[in-house]
Amino acid sequence: MRPVYPFSAIVGQEEMKLALLLVAIDPSIGGVMVFGDRGTGKSTAVRALAGLLPQMKVVQGCKYGCDPAASTQRCDECAKRYADGGHPRAVFAPVPVVDLPLGATEDRVVGALDLERALTTGEKAFEPGLLARAHRGFLYVDEVNLLEDHLVDLLLDAAATGENVVEREGVSVRHPSRFVLVGSGNPEEGELRPQLLDRFGLAVDVRTPKVIAMRIDVIKRRDAFDRDPEAFLAHWQKADNKIRRSIEKGRARLDELAVPDEILERAAELCAALGTDGLRGELTLLRTTRALAAFEGADTVTLEHLRRIAPLALRHRLRRNVLDDAGSTTRVERAVAELWDTPSADVVAAP
Repeated sequence: MRPVYPFSAIVGQEEMKLALLLVAIDPSIGGVMVFGDRGTGKSTAVRALAGLLPQMKVVQGCKYGCDPAASTQRCDECAKRYADGGHPRAVFAPVPVVDLPLGATEDRVVGALDLERALTTGEKAFEPGLLARAHRGFLYVDEVNLLEDHLVDLLLDAAATGENVVEREGVSVRHPSRFVLVGSGNPEEGELRPQLLDRFGLAVDVRTPKVIAMRIDVIKRRDAFDRDPEAFLAHWQKADNKIRRSIEKGRARLDELAVPDEILERAAELCAALGTDGLRGELTLLRTTRALAAFEGADTVTLEHLRRIAPLALRHRLRRNVLDDAGSTTRVERAVAELWDTPSADVVAAP
């Protein structure tokens, strides 16, 4: 297996790394969109994330990675096995991180008839696609802004319903398809469809490092990895293990953390001030601040958590304002300062 660059060895890009860790703790946040320059570690970070994720329980032999504890989200085969009184064995499996290439066909994404089996045995069988492989894991699309419209529609359908339905050549298959969508791309090469952009819980901007020392550090680490991957991985294993334990603890703490009403009020007033459409912004702020507090081991969710998360959760939800040429991040930060940088905002400040 090709060695993967360790997550903890990535220099800088703290916002991107934090966003990926938060969706690893709470997948319901909804995914991460990473926009930025080429060669800034976007793909490296996503693929490195796979090495940090704790293993998950799956039904043994299930082609779709069904969760043994999820009674309402099972594929047809697992649903039948349980309905017949069976008790399938649960086994541990790695959390999938699946690449969706730009040139993928629709059959490869949703699955198709297994032609080899049909020709050799005459049996109609379904060959699961990338949506099945990504279930309960991550689906990564590099240059997602260049993805063809019909594939975007497939992702939107799966994201909206949480399942993949295929009707082909007399084969009818329905299976759960819940995944964290991670996209990356260069905005200079094309814009993302608003419907798809709205599906990303968090949005991150990454830039080429300007500090000379940081650029040198990136080059030195990459060169060391390419020259001796095993030694490099061994050197960073302890740091990666520490992050993995933080993810596990964060997940365990997630259900214990309640978000105070004061925080929800602040989230709502921020979204109202920025004019975001719908209520998805508030919901993302709620889930992300809670995940951040859980990740950092805090006893409660505070205004400081909300302040730090606001640009990630809201910058891609703003409408263009022809009278304001400031960037979306600046507009969010400005609204935060206008609303909360007053003495009364300290009522829910961190203890």
